[in-house]
Amino acid sequence: MPLFMDVHRKAPEGAKAKDVADAHMADVKTQGKYGVQYLRYWFDEKNGKIFCLVDAPNADAANRVHKEA
Repeated sequence: MPLFMDVHRKAPEGAKAKDVADAHMADVKTQGKYGVQYLRYWFDEKNGKIFCLVDAPNADAANRVHKEA
């Protein structure tokens, strides 16, 4: 399956590392429904950017996981 890098250029105001970790865990709980595997994420708290490495059949499937989670 293709790998995708999902880039969130602006995290929600006041987001902390725990908030991003919790969101990632919600993605992991939802991913199987869409044939997606969220492999890893990085959070640049200073600049408010989040990067998610995703193994997915297509970008739409990866985005659906985020929306549902």
